Amino acid sequence: MSIVSRFFFILLALTGILSCKGVDKLTQFEIEYHSTAIIPSSSAINLPFNVFTPDIESNSATNYELNDTRKDRIEQVILQRGELELTSPENSDFGFLKALRVFLSAEGLDEKMIASIEDIPEDIGKKLVLETTGENVKKYMDKETFQLRLETVTDELITRDHEVNVFAKFFVDAELVGQ
Repeated sequence: MSIVSRFFFILLALTGILSCKGVDKLTQFEIEYHSTAIIPSSSAINLPFNVFTPDIESNSATNYELNDTRKDRIEQVILQRGELELTSPENSDFGFLKALRVFLSAEGLDEKMIASIEDIPEDIGKKLVLETTGENVKKYMDKETFQLRLETVTDELITRDHEVNVFAKFFVDAELVGQ
């Protein structure tokens, strides 16, 4: 094989690899959800207690359509980023928490842990960034609604309810039409 032939062969192979990655990007997108939860005042410490968000509408069919795909083309949905932000009381922070785990549930499906944070430092502030599990939660997003359960463990008493904004960003990967 001549040098020119090898060059064109390598160029053709690289073009094919790069164009596949470009096509993959066309079938990948993100969906964001926001909700609120109330962590109630507590009378005990070092005991887990649950906080539930209201039902969250997935709007998956609409989100998929906006991204030129549909439910049967989705290969995976993974929580990419989870954050909690304390909105009240104004003079408080997340220092009262020892640990927090986030579970996802939907009608007819077993609950699944999707994010957590352990050993929360006392000087954490008003924002928690969670470590995600990387679990595929496509089945949950296919439902009309889903719910998040926050399992919290406090390491100090809180005398007032704490309102929290919950933010979740999901990475969605769809297959190409015709594959």
